[in-house]
Amino acid sequence: MDMLDTLAGWGMTPPAVVADAAYGTNAHLRAALADRHIAYVLAIRANVTAHPFDAKPVAPDRKGDIGCWPQPRYRDPAPSVAALATSLGPEVFMPLTWRQGSRGELRSRFAAVRVRPAGTAVERPIRAAASAEQGWWDGVLPDCWLLIEWPEGAEAPTNYWLSNLSADTPIIDLVRLAKVRWRIEHDYRELKHGLGLDHFEGRSWPGWHHHVTLVTAAHAFLTEQRLAPKAPEPASPSTRSSTPSRTS
Repeated sequence: MDMLDTLAGWGMTPPAVVADAAYGTNAHLRAALADRHIAYVLAIRANVTAHPFDAKPVAPDRKGDIGCWPQPRYRDPAPSVAALATSLGPEVFMPLTWRQGSRGELRSRFAAVRVRPAGTAVERPIRAAASAEQGWWDGVLPDCWLLIEWPEGAEAPTNYWLSNLSADTPIIDLVRLAKVRWRIEHDYRELKHGLGLDHFEGRSWPGWHHHVTLVTAAHAFLTEQRLAPKAPEPASPSTRSSTPSRTS
């Protein structure tokens, strides 16, 4: 988050933050991005819990006339995203192509539904903020996108993502952002193996910083060259003789 805050200090905001499940499962990270109004599409583990979008908290009956009114809560425990995905049924998933690969189109089946992520790490800061502002919390958890991948022939869904993009975001945009992490992994591998990012053996911060800067600049140059349109080839010289042919 420090790097994102530094970037914001320069007046720049990333179009969206993408990350693997080791980061996306962290509710504190998702909350920090949302608080900074930074869009994200983050992979999560199958055991992350979430309520269906239409689930509503209900306030329990007050027992007696003494004590505070009980806060609203969801009647049923939040299921895992894996359980939510399976309950949708395979017929809900649609085949989508997110990019052209070296061996053809990259396709799979996806579904996207609005959910309300749950869990103590999610609820605690929301409850604290609401209580500080208005003295109580209505128990309603924020909603977001749950993107699910269920490949053809697989027995169950294989990948899950949460995203705070707007509710009118097309599913193909969610899929493309979720899958763009492959490009990041590819670039990182190219930085290490092709340009020597992992060859630095010094111990000073300036030395490491200079090394990373030069490697990154080299990678940017190569990427620009790779994406630039090819220069037109020079016209081939004529092979015809300037002397008229003779016929007998």
